Amino acid sequence: MTTAVAAPFRFFSLQVVRTRRLGPSLVRVTFAGDDLVHFHSQGRDQSLSLFIPAEGRIEPAVPIELGDGWWQAWRELPDGIRAVMRSYTLRALRRNPDEIDIDFALHGVEPGAAAPAGPASRWAARACAGDRVLLLGPALADNRAIRFRPPEDTDLVLIWGDQTAVPAATAILESLPATTRVRAWLEVPHAGDIQDVTTLADAHIEWMVGDTATEAVRGARLPSAERPYVWIAGESGRVKELRRHFVGERGIDRRRVTFVGYWRQGLTEEQLRVADE
Repeated sequence: MTTAVAAPFRFFSLQVVRTRRLGPSLVRVTFAGDDLVHFHSQGRDQSLSLFIPAEGRIEPAVPIELGDGWWQAWRELPDGIRAVMRSYTLRALRRNPDEIDIDFALHGVEPGAAAPAGPASRWAARACAGDRVLLLGPALADNRAIRFRPPEDTDLVLIWGDQTAVPAATAILESLPATTRVRAWLEVPHAGDIQDVTTLADAHIEWMVGDTATEAVRGARLPSAERPYVWIAGESGRVKELRRHFVGERGIDRRRVTFVGYWRQGLTEEQLRVADE
């Protein structure tokens, strides 16, 4: 069953068709479903809300039959029944057949991890064909959940992302035309997480292992540009720190800086959602 929520977004009922481990800390899950014929996006950093079943359940419990009242009703469902919601980025959309890819950053699933894995990491690490999810995503290709929007006069694109932003950053890089100059810093926990990125852009991509990318940005000598555009995403505190650097220290117009806090150190997504209300 599908229910329109608020155009241009709607629910999509999907199932896993396959998974592929991209590295020690990243797994790609491919989803399909009849609903995807109505899914449209221009890609880049398209944000999605994914609902996975609560631990021990098969179907994600989200009262979509209530239309616009689904959100409050979902929040009021008991723990252990209520579907787990997490925000992710569309990695790829394909037609014939209709499929989408979502890349999951895995935290705490490896033996001896410092902190236990959260529900989304546990789900993604053991996902298999047939597993069912709900997705709140776009029915219109150009929508407000796409944040990467460089002005037409941009002559240099600067990108920074931590592990959680790598799927969005690599999707952005793959979408850029040959005339675009790009400097990108991407941070991953392990060398095995480094990916090959195919892009037409004139791109210099630095992969950084560990928490070193912010220092690399600060020390970087940037190509000359009159109208740069900056996209930074990842842990909220570091994103804000880098925004101050680009605006305050590099002198870039704040209106040409897009910054997105995907997560906040020490808070779960549920706690972050409450904190932001």
